[in-house]
Amino acid sequence: MTNRFIGAALAAATAALCLPATASAADTAGPVCYVRDNVRHTDVKGHTYTKDLYCENAVADVFATPEVYGTVIAKLKTSPSWFVCWESGDLHQGGNRIWYYTQGDEVTNWPLWKGWGYVPAFRIETEPDPFPGVPACLPS
Repeated sequence: MTNRFIGAALAAATAALCLPATASAADTAGPVCYVRDNVRHTDVKGHTYTKDLYCENAVADVFATPEVYGTVIAKLKTSPSWFVCWESGDLHQGGNRIWYYTQGDEVTNWPLWKGWGYVPAFRIETEPDPFPGVPACLPS
């Protein structure tokens, strides 16, 4: 090989390293959303959940009850987040009545509840609602 050929090959390889990476199948896949088994969450009512929905979500208010005009008790700020069950409640902006039960990241009201409450389904990247495999919430 000539030095000219080696130089050209090195220049091409260096240029390729400077180009932006192309999207892979993982980069273009839809939102992360799946049911996890063998987890453990215990809420302030003493209910223990061993399954959850781990899903991407928008920043959201966490409500004390599954009601559109209910009391906001926490903020959900991280994504993805986990949700232990679902409940039917008020019709919300997403066009259905499904609300997911979780623990918010930042308690804003009712500190004894430790941020446990409901997020309307439209704030979570689920399809369909309720998400298959997620249990309905236990009665209080």
